Amino acid sequence: MTRIIMHGCNGKMGQIISELCKADESVEIVAGIDAVDNKDNGYPVYKDIMECDVEADVIIDFSVAPAVNKLLDYVADRKVPVVLCTTGLSPEQLNRVSVESEKVGILKSANMSLGINTIMKLLQDAANVFAPAGYDIEIVEKHHNLKVDAPSGTAIALADSINEARGNEYEYVYDRSQVRQKRGKKELGISAVRGGTIVGEHEVIFAGVDEVIEIKHTAYSKSVFAKGAIEAAKFLAGKPAGMYNMADVIG
Repeated sequence: MTRIIMHGCNGKMGQIISELCKADESVEIVAGIDAVDNKDNGYPVYKDIMECDVEADVIIDFSVAPAVNKLLDYVADRKVPVVLCTTGLSPEQLNRVSVESEKVGILKSANMSLGINTIMKLLQDAANVFAPAGYDIEIVEKHHNLKVDAPSGTAIALADSINEARGNEYEYVYDRSQVRQKRGKKELGISAVRGGTIVGEHEVIFAGVDEVIEIKHTAYSKSVFAKGAIEAAKFLAGKPAGMYNMADVIG
């Protein structure tokens, strides 16, 4: 059984992960960390992670960027590996994540969905077939109207997986409204749609002459990210120090 500390346990993702873990006999949340303790979680909750003395195999983090500093203090001190899901980290924090990964296992990914990360692998194969054949590549991502950043980190990660496979030959284009010229062969267009309650939709288009191939992922709830985080925690528990990502989890 994998023993988990849930960092950010009373946030939306923390609560979803807590519920999913109750139904998974191979994992147990043994403690939670949150600034607000207003839930009956069924496990002890600490407002200060440094006060947590519960033995655990791994931490899952879905919190806020400022809380990651003390989380990394804890990880470095206790040598407990962490699945780091919080976004919006500063360059200084990202540098520290890299430094601490030399002492303890840290898994970080732009998207925790098993589906998205499998698609990233598929896209590399697809790009190596379609790009040399002259197909144009576009990415369209859609999210709810409360999302403030655009394009999504996942859209960039999908583009990066394609570009990596092609030796970084593509230039990302986010807006064509200011220029009047035909599409360049080495452009990779990325478009963002914001509306309603769309959880997350990403579509990669390979457009050739008289043929279009679309690879699409739709998230209908945040549970897909929670399930991925739990699988990542199972994978990371007991692993040696180092930086890991979801590609390691799916193999």
